[in-house]
Parts: sequence; structure tokens; C-alpha cells
Amino acid sequence: MRSAGAGPAVRPPFRDRAEAGRVLAGRLGAYAGRPDVLVLALPRGGVPVAAEVAAALGAPLDVLVVRKLGVPGQEELAMGAIAGGGTIVVNERVIRQTGLPPYVLHQVARRERRELERRERAYRRRPMPQVEGRTVLLVDDGLATGSTMRAAVLALREGIPPGSRPARIVVAVPAASRRTCEELQDEADEVVCAATPDPFLAVGRAYGRFEQISDDQVRALLDLPLPAPDGPADG
Repeated sequence: MRSAGAGPAVRPPFRDRAEAGRVLAGRLGAYAGRPDVLVLALPRGGVPVAAEVAAALGAPLDVLVVRKLGVPGQEELAMGAIAGGGTIVVNERVIRQTGLPPYVLHQVARRERRELERRERAYRRRPMPQVEGRTVLLVDDGLATGSTMRAAVLALREGIPPGSRPARIVVAVPAASRRTCEELQDEADEVVCAATPDPFLAVGRAYGRFEQISDDQVRALLDLPLPAPDGPADG
């Protein structure tokens, strides 16, 4: 029984990540059936969302394993990002603003590389899809400060994986703060935020169920068959 004076219970925008992915896919209908579209999820939480998006759009699904390099003591502030193949992307603006010496960046990168390599081994069942010239939909389960997504966008802009750059980067999330969505528009080609609750307290508050995603769940979703290519079969 609700106590006297209490306001009505507010239902979260999404029941779970699967529902959130279906809602998000509805906002991305312009990308359905296009052979140039690739859905890249930010593991782990972004994978169940992205799996629904990829299925609805008929697009291939994979992960972009990127580890943000947070400024010591201000870990939400990204001074760069690392990805597979030993690539490091440095945010020179943050480095200048904080005055951090180079050895700090490399210390943080060494620590984060261990987790990145572990995740690459855990999730990478097939070669990373080619992103050169493609429209990449970067999907996560939500954005609070947006630091990790900024690192992912920066990584793709700078050529992670090495030697390839997408033609267009679309950030797509079910829930985010309005301010973060607006700020990311300066970095991505397009930002799609299905819901922007006000006040935005945390990503998990946008979900009725927001359980931890395991490595096994990520692998199971990535092992789903890829969409069949359009056009007649050879022969």
C-alpha cells in the first residue's frame, strides 16, 4: 500500500534490454535492409539491445571492444581509448587540460589492455567485419556521461580496426540524458536516443530489469546467424 502523500509509481521506459532494442529499432527504420549497415555493440550491456536492432534491420551484428582510458581520479573523463591490434587513440585536448605526463596514459593503457584482450578472446569468434565505407550503428544500453561511447566514436574515427574508417557513425541508445545526447551530436554523424527521462538518474533506472550480462550471454547472441546477403545466389 502506498504511503499517504506518495506520488504515483513511475514505470521505467523499458521492461528489459530486449524491449529497449525493439523500441530503438523502430527509431532506426531508415537503415533497414541496407547492405552497407553494420551494427556494433558495446559489450556487455549493449549486446542484447544491439541484437534486437540488428535482427529488425536485417543487419550483421558484432562488437566493438573498446576500453576507455580514464583520467586517474576522474575515471569518467576519457583521455583516450584502446582497441585490438595495439591501437591507442589519445584525446590530446584532455591531455593538455589535465597536464598529465605521458607515462600516466601508458600505465592506464597497460591495465585496461588486459581486460580488453580478455574480452577479445571471449567474444571474437570470427574476424572483425570490415567497416571501411560502411554505416556503423554504435549501440549501447544507455548513456549517462557518454564517456565510453565517446571513446568508441573516437576509436572508429581514428581507424580502429587499423586501416579502416566508416562512412557514417550513428550512435543509437534506448535511454540517455538529454544533455549527453546533444553533446554527442558534435562527435557522431547522427545520435538516436529513444528516451531521455528527466531527471536522468542512471541507465539502470530506465529498465524494469537490468541484470548483469555474462560473457556466455554475449557469446550466444554473437553466434546467431548473420543475415543472408541480398541478391541471387551464385550459379
